[in-house]
Amino acid sequence: MDAPGVPRPVLSEDDVALLALLARGLSLDAVARRLEMSERTVRRRTRTICDRLGVTTPIEAVVWAARRHLI
Repeated sequence: MDAPGVPRPVLSEDDVALLALLARGLSLDAVARRLEMSERTVRRRTRTICDRLGVTTPIEAVVWAARRHLI
């Protein structure tokens, strides 16, 4: 259970790692190989990250993270 008044992080460390790989220009297939998961899982996680951040594309998610110095 989260402590009251303590904000939960919007992105997990795994989310940030995924975005960092996308920021380097890796394809979804290459990201999947790096993270040892299926491309389908990478697509689903990317969509979840976008939804959580309120953006529509993975590029916007990368920009969001970069502007906050997460990647």
